[in-house]
Amino acid sequence: MTKTRFLTVVMALALLLAIPTAVFAQRVPPHVFVGTVTLDGATAADGAAVTAWIDGEQVAATTAAGGSYSLIVDQGDSSYAGKTISFKVSGASSDQTTAWAQGGGDELNLVASSSSGATAGADGAAGTQGYRGDTGPAGATGPAGPAGPAGADGKDGAAGKAGAAGSDGSDGAAGAAGSAGTAGANGSDGGGGLGVIALIVAIVALVAAGGAIMMGRRS
Repeated sequence: MTKTRFLTVVMALALLLAIPTAVFAQRVPPHVFVGTVTLDGATAADGAAVTAWIDGEQVAATTAAGGSYSLIVDQGDSSYAGKTISFKVSGASSDQTTAWAQGGGDELNLVASSSSGATAGADGAAGTQGYRGDTGPAGATGPAGPAGPAGADGKDGAAGKAGAAGSDGSDGAAGAAGSAGTAGANGSDGGGGLGVIALIVAIVALVAAGGAIMMGRRS
């Protein structure tokens, strides 16, 4: 033990001796620990937390200063006699452990590694829900999807109603004149009036024949 460490232990024990005897009559003397503190292979920084734990509960705490620490583990109203004390440095578990002893005083150099000792704390309570933010702008229109399959052919529709009758067509062109009829018999001499009558009858016959021909073509 170096001179500095020896003086630290002596000072811690001197503090215990300075406590009035009446107090010791009511409380069990604590266990005092002193020594160096190493974290991840380097001397622990000033202010690094050094804590003692028994049965998973923290029972004492102090901070490192100049690479050293001093820690008093007081059992209070509990009974720590013979129980194992473990140590942590800035939350990282130390490799060193020891048993608690009434009025004990030990030099214990703590060596801890953050990769093997730090344990995650319990999840905190959920915070209050914040205000809903403003609606963001609409996104750009996406590309058109592929064409769907062709639908089945529909059923044939019902027949439509008959249309209205068309208007009458225009008259056709006149037919060609019929051939001339045979000449009538010569009238008796001196009958001028009968000749005229016969001529008129012949003309009417021609006209009637032509009309018959025209009607036959139209039909």
